[in-house]
Amino acid sequence: MPTQIVVAAAVISGSRLLVAQRARPPELAGRWELPGGKVAPGETERDALARELTEELGLAIGDIAVGDRLGADIELNGTTTLRAYRVRLLRGRPHPHDHQSLRWVTAAELHDVDWVPADRGWLEDLAGTL
Repeated sequence: MPTQIVVAAAVISGSRLLVAQRARPPELAGRWELPGGKVAPGETERDALARELTEELGLAIGDIAVGDRLGADIELNGTTTLRAYRVRLLRGRPHPHDHQSLRWVTAAELHDVDWVPADRGWLEDLAGTL
């Protein structure tokens, strides 16, 4: 069975990072993550990330610029790999269409966030980026 790639966005505006509070599943509800989602068959990772951000945050494709990879892959299980990308917010205002809440955090606040376990693997890379 092929590995499912899930892409995550480190959406950065100035020196702040956008984090999204999960609404589901119950075991992760209320915890924070980088927004993103699954790469569909035939879709590039960058295209999938842009699509997910329009769906989850209500941003237009032209509102963001998907940049380089951030950090290393995170293996969730034997079938799913998380991969993060730096994303610049060019314009627009994100809205939580698929999350309980959104908030902007600084590098100093990263370790105070109640992250979903998988996204903790990128904290050092995120701090270095901010």
